[in-house]
Amino acid sequence: KAASQQPTSAEQAASELALFERDSAGCDAVSACQDWGIRSLSTGIPQHSGVCSFMEQVGVQARAAVATSGAAAAEAQAAAAAKGKTAQQVRVRFAPSPTGNLHVGGARTALFNWLYAKRHGGKFILRVEDTDLARSTRESEEQMMRDLKWLGLDWDEGPDVGGPHAPYRQSERTEIYKEYADKLVAENLAYPCFCTDEELDAMRKDAEEKKLPPIYRGKWGKASKEEVEAMKATGAPYCYRFRVPPSKDIKIQDIIRGDVTWNTDTLGDFVLLRSSGLPVYNFCVAIDDCLMKITHVIRAEEHLPNTLRQVLIYDALKFPRPMFSHVSLILAPDKSKLSKRHGATSVGEFKNQGFLAPAMINYLSLLGWNDGTEQEIFSTQELSAKFSLERITKSPAVFDKVKLSWMNGQHLKDVPEEQKSALVGDALVSSGVLHKTGTPLAEKLVALVSKNLEVIDNAVVEARSLLDCPFTSTVTSEEAKVVMEDNFKELVDTILAAHDSGALAETIKTGAEGYKAWVNTVGKEQKRKGKRLYMPMRVAFTGRMHGPDVGDQLQMLSLDNGDVQEGVEFVPLSARVDALRQWSAAQ
Repeated sequence: KAASQQPTSAEQAASELALFERDSAGCDAVSACQDWGIRSLSTGIPQHSGVCSFMEQVGVQARAAVATSGAAAAEAQAAAAAKGKTAQQVRVRFAPSPTGNLHVGGARTALFNWLYAKRHGGKFILRVEDTDLARSTRESEEQMMRDLKWLGLDWDEGPDVGGPHAPYRQSERTEIYKEYADKLVAENLAYPCFCTDEELDAMRKDAEEKKLPPIYRGKWGKASKEEVEAMKATGAPYCYRFRVPPSKDIKIQDIIRGDVTWNTDTLGDFVLLRSSGLPVYNFCVAIDDCLMKITHVIRAEEHLPNTLRQVLIYDALKFPRPMFSHVSLILAPDKSKLSKRHGATSVGEFKNQGFLAPAMINYLSLLGWNDGTEQEIFSTQELSAKFSLERITKSPAVFDKVKLSWMNGQHLKDVPEEQKSALVGDALVSSGVLHKTGTPLAEKLVALVSKNLEVIDNAVVEARSLLDCPFTSTVTSEEAKVVMEDNFKELVDTILAAHDSGALAETIKTGAEGYKAWVNTVGKEQKRKGKRLYMPMRVAFTGRMHGPDVGDQLQMLSLDNGDVQEGVEFVPLSARVDALRQWSAAQ
């Protein structure tokens, strides 16, 4: 039906596209229509994997299209979009290699794919690229999945949830790759190569000496069928090489980077299947992206050089090309590539440090993307509604943990107090500070360290600081010299007298306000006020010159210390008073 139509405008093309979508009853003919161009349908239905699978179900063999016209397809898609129609469902994928932890760069790639799918009502596919059998582990795969789920990046299809294009692990798809390699060989687009490692090394050295591109120049690309069969008969191992067309310019339109062009003379015939039978990365990717009907490939710019090989495979197998978007790398503050030497770089590490998933999503989204405004704090729902590939910048993004911590603090402000206290309490238990939560001391400590918090893990550091009392080192420090010289002993003796009479204990029972009233009374007696009054009180009770309200701390310090785990430096109020008594006696 579509072949009989010859649209003369983008608007008419969009109209025909909509009719084709209606009549295709859910098969991927619409996808083919877009990718190959409506005008190309001059004879039959284009040979496209989705169409073929549909046709095979009804026992009909699809015929190849005569020509392609991407411009007409683009016009049709733009016109359809202008009318609010979606001619083709967006399908994107995140395809990690399970050889380590989920790096923040990988997490951002997954996020951009997920947001794009959400923005356009599409599908987000998780595919595991585990053909590196020596380094890939199921443990790493499972950890990556846990990290993605913690971030809230749920997938529609994948190894654990299945889907119409299973399996979703490349190691389980080797027969599929062999089938397509044989197809390329049968069409003289690939060939067996029997070159040994020694022969290949000699080619490389010769190319270096002659200052030629390091490309394959072996004889097997020109070998006769008889030579190949004779070599196979000897049992010699061989790989499959793709036959690269000479002197051909290959151009893609990258949504982020614009037009990118390569010349095939810089490439040479490349390996598809190793002699072990294992497929090479670029071959797997091209086959999987087509069979899984991926419409948009969104990935890091380090994959841009791989695109040439993948496009050649797409074209040789008459697969439709997806749209490409190559995102710039994430750099460290010193503008070098972000690595472990710069501190935490994996999602799991940030999770363990107490960062919130919504804050991580917010921060990662702004590494290379913005919505064109000054807004910095986004909910995941806002990002899903605003994200677009066109707003991704070409410049590298710099990972700034200070900015991430600030952003996490902003998101923490929106967390209900009960939930925040539970997060802090769990962190204090898991880090070995407290035995359990819910006790009077635990509740007081959690309340103290939860104020003005940026990262949950900071609460652990603050808790250890509040429980300890470095009185001796502080009173002998240069920073406290002014406090010591302002008759500090007089104030210490007043505290000791209040403790011995029971007045201090009664004051602590009345809470922070009662403590403040008592301190002001002491100030009037000693003619002190402001910093001259409150700073020496802080030093005497906490051994520090900065920290939370002293009255709140005293309530916590006067409680039973059995909740604190062994190995944690905890100086209760009674021990602090003893230290003050010893210091006063020594003056």
